Parts: sequence; C-alpha cells; structure tokens
Amino acid sequence: MTINTGDRLPEATLMKATSEGPKPVNVSEIFNGKTVALFAVPGAFTPTCSARHLPGFAENLETLKAKGVDTVACVSVNDAFVMGAWAQSQDGADKILMLADGNGEFTRAVGLTMDAKGFGMGERSQRYSMLVKDGVVEQLNIEQGGEFKVSSAEHLLGQL
Repeated sequence: MTINTGDRLPEATLMKATSEGPKPVNVSEIFNGKTVALFAVPGAFTPTCSARHLPGFAENLETLKAKGVDTVACVSVNDAFVMGAWAQSQDGADKILMLADGNGEFTRAVGLTMDAKGFGMGERSQRYSMLVKDGVVEQLNIEQGGEFKVSSAEHLLGQL
C-alpha cells in the first residue's frame, strides 16, 4: 500500500555515511519535530539522478530552507558507502542528508518500490519527492515511469 498525504512515515532504520563508517539513523530521528524535503531516486550515479535530481535539490537548498524546510534528504536503495561517494562527487550535495536504504526496507514500507531487474538493478525506489512535517506527509509527488517532472526541487518549491 502506497503512503498518502496525511499519513505518518513508518518507523525504519536507514544508514548514513560518516567518517567513522556507516551509521544507523531512525526515521523518527530525521523527521520528528522537523520539516523535511525528502526525495528518492532509483539509484546513485544514474543519469537523471546525477544530472538533474540531486543537483536541483543542491542548487535550491537555501531557498527551501528560507521557505521553512529544516532538512533536505535524499534516499536511495544503495548502501551508505555509495551514497557517501555520490554526495562527494556532486557540488553542494554534502549539505544534503544522504540516506541509504540498502535493503529497501523503508522503500517497501512506504509502498514506493519499482522493479528494475530489467536494467540489472533489482528492486529499487520509484522517483518521488515529499514534504514531511513532524513525521507526517504533507505533499507527495510520485513520478510516472521514466519521467522527471513532479519530483524536482522546483516543483516542491512551488508547493511551499
């Protein structure tokens, strides 16, 4: 069942890269008491994700914060090492909270998986963005297969 506007995010543990190695972080730690712009990509280092999705949020980070967003976070069904390396490879991405959902548990819990086996990528996340206030989904923008429109930073800014 896909998460909807008005739903509370399910509890899950994600990982983030740190200088000491991967560190677990709970959904409640990230979202409770905060306004978070969360976006998800099918894969780090993939073409649209690297050329448009992540750069758009990095470029609009300060504007999002000026409109009340406390944290901008990116989640992908990749491991923390890949997410950390991807952040280092992209200008401004080091200011985005990069979250690894290596086993896809969070992605399955919000009902936003996609089958990318045809591309040799296994089960991945659909491309989406959401605005989450105190753990509750306020805006949810899910892309149709192969598109990049409603999950962009610019689209989310227009909803603030």
